Amino acid sequence: MVNFSLEGKIALVTGASYGIGFAIASAFAEAGAEIVFNDLTPELTEKGLAAYQSKGIPAHGYVCDVTKENEVKALVEEIEKEVAPIDILVNNAGIIQRIPMHEMTAQEFRQVIDVDLNAPFIVAKTVIPSMMRKGHGKIINICSMMSELGRETVSAYAAAKGGLKMLTRNIASEYGAYNIQCNGLGPGYIATPQTAPLRTEGHPFNSFILAKTPAARWGTPEDLAGPALFLASDASNFVNGHILYVDGGILAYIGKQPQ
Repeated sequence: MVNFSLEGKIALVTGASYGIGFAIASAFAEAGAEIVFNDLTPELTEKGLAAYQSKGIPAHGYVCDVTKENEVKALVEEIEKEVAPIDILVNNAGIIQRIPMHEMTAQEFRQVIDVDLNAPFIVAKTVIPSMMRKGHGKIINICSMMSELGRETVSAYAAAKGGLKMLTRNIASEYGAYNIQCNGLGPGYIATPQTAPLRTEGHPFNSFILAKTPAARWGTPEDLAGPALFLASDASNFVNGHILYVDGGILAYIGKQPQ
């Protein structure tokens, strides 16, 4: 029998106060997992706790900058002491800077790499030892279609997400023998508060995405919940180093011919 239950599992979802991370964590909670999340400030963490509480989810929220190795080490130690060792890690926290490459400073480039690539490395390396001791673990890195494609103004983001794809495969290669599965989830264009200005009717980018997506719509955070649950559960125990793209078919489609 296929087992999608997360009963008794501890799941850490980084940056999960809202949006994609919140939707994934909520799905994990429905499947029986105990949810732990972090955010950068006490205000965002409290807002996240209130959102989980409104859904009847008793989540644990912590303030932590996942780009800081010492903070992440302290976070994981605190979670293990107050809750339990982590069974499932979702590296969800991320940023994007939409700046033409020739106008982008090296510092702006480094900031994106730091949050979107270095931080997943730091959090994963910190939780892996306890997963090795237990003989099981699930790591899900939130990749992107920009792990495969480029487009204007996202050079740093594409570089980071391409690197995260290969980090995912290397974790799978290095720790698969410990029954640790590391996979990536690659969202397409998702309807979140950040993309709201782009989704207005008549906006050129909205028309572009609808024409490029076989599903002819934007995705929702909830569209990612089922695929994430699969990768977090025992149903995916022989799936390792895979990037699961949840994009409505964009990567398979050349797009509609202009009229």
